[in-house]
Amino acid sequence: MATHTRSQPSLLEDAKLRRPMIIETIEKNFEYLRKENSLNIYGTVFFGTTAGFSGILANFIFRHCFKVKHDALKTYASLTILPFLSTIITYKLFVTDALYSGNISRENCVLRSSLTGLVCGVFYPSALAFSRNGRLAVKYHTVPLPPKGRVLLHWLLLCQTEIKAMAVPLIFQIIFGVFNGLQHYAAFERTYKKTVHED
Repeated sequence: MATHTRSQPSLLEDAKLRRPMIIETIEKNFEYLRKENSLNIYGTVFFGTTAGFSGILANFIFRHCFKVKHDALKTYASLTILPFLSTIITYKLFVTDALYSGNISRENCVLRSSLTGLVCGVFYPSALAFSRNGRLAVKYHTVPLPPKGRVLLHWLLLCQTEIKAMAVPLIFQIIFGVFNGLQHYAAFERTYKKTVHED
């Protein structure tokens, strides 16, 4: 009876001492992973690059629709860089950081990744190209001005045929978003299991 009561506190003390050590080791391993950027950095950069190419396509389509010949370098540069940067930053905030915090499931990771591709890789470049080239078309009078009250409808009708080409990057960004999300989650899960197993 006496032996049982003596061994019980020592087990509790061992558990109390080991727990901070385990937590410290896990934190060190995750800190190492953060510094090395080893969790799918190439996939994220490639994801951003595809968004940049989507911006180039969107700019080409809207320049052709609005018959704009001016400021080509300026529009192409902004429509390559801005979607690229916005995709990488959004992906880091909504997917990578959520994975590090441990508050994300596989389905959620895939959903967030594909939504990032959809919004930053298709909708944002399209809206940006539409507004930039629309302003240039008004400024240089390359297309007839829209009637009052129907500005947006006029511009959309003007380029409704050509805008269908944006379905290609739309499908590609969704597929790649799903694939990238699955790969990123799998890499994170493998690393986490390895870290816990080592401890």
